[in-house]
Amino acid sequence: MSIDWAALGQVFGVTLVVTVGIVGLFTVGIVGTARPRQEGAAATAGAPSTGARIGGLAAYAVCAAAVAYGLYLIVAA
Repeated sequence: MSIDWAALGQVFGVTLVVTVGIVGLFTVGIVGTARPRQEGAAATAGAPSTGARIGGLAAYAVCAAAVAYGLYLIVAA
């Protein structure tokens, strides 16, 4: 039995990059939907601005699409 270490390293590298990317996108979604709106010198404790909310929801959508694609790859095989 022989292990192809180059292929194993490639799989590890791609997995690491994609995992960090998805976690980063999810973090952007959390920050975008939870950030208080800043008006003037003081930040209010209200809802996030419309642009932040749209960006956060788009980040969540990209994360959901990545998870759905991963499940598709697993089930289709």
